[in-house]
Amino acid sequence: MFASLTYLQAVIMGLVQGVTELFPVSSLGHGVLLPGLLGWHNLVSSQSQAQSFFLVFLVGLHVGTAIGLIIFYRATWVKLFRGLGRQLAGGRRDGASTLWRVSSPKMDRDYRLLFLLALGSIPVGIVGVVAEKPLRELFAKPLAAAIFLTLNGLILILGERMRTSRGRHARYEKLDSFTPRNAIAVGSAQIFALFAGISRSGVTMVAGLTRGLDHEDAANFSFLLATPVILLAGLYKLPSLLGHLGQGVRSQTLVGAVCAGVAAYVAVRFLTRWFTTRTLTPFGIYCLVAGLACVVRFA
Repeated sequence: MFASLTYLQAVIMGLVQGVTELFPVSSLGHGVLLPGLLGWHNLVSSQSQAQSFFLVFLVGLHVGTAIGLIIFYRATWVKLFRGLGRQLAGGRRDGASTLWRVSSPKMDRDYRLLFLLALGSIPVGIVGVVAEKPLRELFAKPLAAAIFLTLNGLILILGERMRTSRGRHARYEKLDSFTPRNAIAVGSAQIFALFAGISRSGVTMVAGLTRGLDHEDAANFSFLLATPVILLAGLYKLPSLLGHLGQGVRSQTLVGAVCAGVAAYVAVRFLTRWFTTRTLTPFGIYCLVAGLACVVRFA
């Protein structure tokens, strides 16, 4: 029996995925809620199944989103890996220990950020492999997603309140001086995004703000941190798209992935400008309103 997924559904879900993965409003939450709101019962019924064509489709959308992010940050990633090359060359002269000593003055500045991003990706990688499937089966339902989306709104608003309480003239950290402990703390916040309705970018930005970053650096660190996690998680499950679960949805997945990539590029371009002068509060209000409305709808 072949899966049922229309090209219109693929386009809409791809655009929503690409935007909401970067906007701090939860792509997984919207991926669960939107089919329910639109009456797409073929997608709703398959969301919490262990073996589902819809989950295979979402894998393709995540790969598309990650590619959109990579294209936007391509110059940054080139700099980071050039820094890795310089550090490896320096390590041959000064000893391999310089690769791990973040406080060392001999550590390349670009490599240092790459090292922090890798360090911050470890916790969610471990937890995701172990817990992603059971959490999806338990909570990938519209009512649960609506509750977590409401909670996400509270997290964003409270995070802004905590930042404001530091005072207008508070001194902010820069990524150049961000510590490994802070990178692990921010990266670990991604674990909460395994719950449909909790935003990966939202919780990592809040964690960055509470660790002393300003909005611009918190956003850039969050988006860079998300890129390898989203890409590797997608590539890890991509073979299932080539198996029997992908029958009937491969071309739709490709269309959806292209839409997700374009939407992600536009979204991150918009948000990196937004967070130079603005805050998470409007997104928090949206999550509260949309989440509560969906709780009423699906209760």
